Parts: sequence; structure tokens; C-alpha cells
Amino acid sequence: MLLVIPNRKLFAFARSLGNMELASTSNAGSILWFFRDRGFDDKSIHEMFRKCKRLEGIQKERASENWSYLKSIGIQERRLPYVISKCPKILTLDLNEKLVPMVECLATLANKRAEVASAITKFPHILSHSVEEKLCPLLAFFQALGVPEKQLGKIIFLNPRLISYSINSKLTEIVDFLAGLGLNKDGMIGKVLVKHPFIMGYSVDKRLRPTLEFMKSVGLTDMNLQTVVMNFPEVLCRDVNKILRPNLTYLRRCGFEDRQIAAIVTGYPPILIKSIKNSLEPRMKFLVEVMGRQIDEAADYPSFFQHSLKKIVESRYKLLKQKNVECSLSEMLDCNQKKFLMKFGSLKGVPEIS
Repeated sequence: MLLVIPNRKLFAFARSLGNMELASTSNAGSILWFFRDRGFDDKSIHEMFRKCKRLEGIQKERASENWSYLKSIGIQERRLPYVISKCPKILTLDLNEKLVPMVECLATLANKRAEVASAITKFPHILSHSVEEKLCPLLAFFQALGVPEKQLGKIIFLNPRLISYSINSKLTEIVDFLAGLGLNKDGMIGKVLVKHPFIMGYSVDKRLRPTLEFMKSVGLTDMNLQTVVMNFPEVLCRDVNKILRPNLTYLRRCGFEDRQIAAIVTGYPPILIKSIKNSLEPRMKFLVEVMGRQIDEAADYPSFFQHSLKKIVESRYKLLKQKNVECSLSEMLDCNQKKFLMKFGSLKGVPEIS
């Protein structure tokens, strides 16, 4: 039997791992060279051994087999070092008892096989969890909330980290919080989860409840809040001081009264999380300085902030101006391009928007 004897540098590195027995075995040399052959530097290798003590006893054959399997399911070879460095435990798992069952179960939820590889690349630790103990109970939990079976895969593949959360201590707390908002009818929380699976990863006390209280302070009623969370749950997940409050301050600076801001937020909740510089300022400037309209019109038609400034607002304004037609913002924007042209007539030189 041929023994692989580590050279002095490799021997010294193995000693730095704090395991003299490891340094003296042929297995040490083979697994360390396994990592080096695949582009890992000493710092990365040391960190992986620190994260996963089971690497010390791993056979090179198992590591190679698992590495090859990850490539075979569509994970790009250039991404494999990232995947393994994040979760080195993957190389130590039994291929047929752990990796294959999880991958095959995920494949049954996917519309495309590539979704499985993408989910593993996003959150490599998903492979270290049990199908029976984690994934199946999680899917059952989501179905009980009203998530349609066909949407289960979408949730997992968008946010594979969900599998790492405790149903009892983490997910149930968020469900109770959402139910407390009045979203307690069949399927309502499931719809929120499908729209924004990442909401399940936030802290109720540190993020969701403070954001809720902030929106109440703006003037939103309980019914308004239900509408916001059902249609744009991502707004509830944003930081009050970093994002929501600066946007509120900007709207007030524009001249909107608090009652108008409450109406705008209810009609178009993302206004609280849109970029001031790239989204809100250009729209307000065009509304007031170019179109010559009052800000009250935007308060009466919050969807003004939703439409593309270049493709929709500017092009339609140009057509109306050239035809010397006056109309409200809602008449101008609250229809698709075909109905708009039928109503106001097309004009040569003005691009049509599909």
C-alpha cells in the first residue's frame, strides 16, 4: 500500500491545526493535498478544519466522491470552493444517505434542475440538514399556512436558509406576529410568505415590530397595515432609521402633509423604501418643475411613484403636451399603453411602450 507522506511545509501546516496525530498520518497528507489541488490556500484550509473537526478523519475518497457529485448536479466548478468553504461538513457526509436524498427531494420541488444547484450555492448548509427531520416538517408547516403545493419550491429556492430555522422558536413567532395584524384568515400568511419568504428570517422584536410601530406613527390604520403587509411585505422588513425615516423626512420636505403621506404609503408602500436620489427626487422634480403639477395630485394618485419615469411618465407627458391635452395623473397613467393611445391618439416620433 502506497503511503502519501506530507512534505515539511504540509507537516508544519497540519501541526498548526493543533492535532499532532493528524500530522503524522497519511490521511492528513492526502486530504490537505486534496484541498490544495482544488485551489484552496492555507488560510482557507485552516478555517475549514476549525469549522469542521470531522475533516480530520475524512478519507480522500469520500471527499472526492462528494465533490464530483456536487459537480454532477450542476454546481459550477468555480463555485465549489465557495460552497465547501462555507460548509466543509458536506465533504464528510455519506453520499447516498445524506446528500442524494436531499438533492432528490429538492428536485421534486423544482421547475428546473438548475434551481437545486442555485439553492445549494446560496446556502450550502442546506445539504447538512435531514430530509425527514427538517425539510419535510418545514414543507408541512408552510402548507398548513396556506402555501400552495406548487409554490413550496419557490419559497425554498428563494430563501434556502429557511431550512435552518426552528419551527417552534423562530417561524411560529413570526406567524403569531402576522396573525396579530389581522392576517388570520385561511391562506393570508401563506400569501405573504410566497411574496417575500425572507420575512421569516427577521427578528420580530428588533425589526418587524419597530417597523410596524413606525408605520402606525405615520398614520396608517390597522386595515392600512394589513394592505401593506399583504401586498408589499418587504416594506415591513426594512430598517426604520436607515431607510424608512429618511424617506418620510423627504416626503415631508416636499410639502406633503402627514395625512397625505399615510394615503401615499397605503396606496404604494414601496415609497418608504425607494431610493430618494434615484427614484423619489427625479419623479418629484419632473412632476413639479417639468409637468407643472401640484404635489396634491401625487397624493391623490400614489401609483404615480410606481410607473417608470422614462418609459411611461415622460413619454406620455410628451405626447399630451404635443397634442395640447390636459388630464389628471390617473387619466394619464392608470391604463396600459394600448388604451392610452386609443384614448389620446398616437403621435409620430413618440415611442410606443408595450
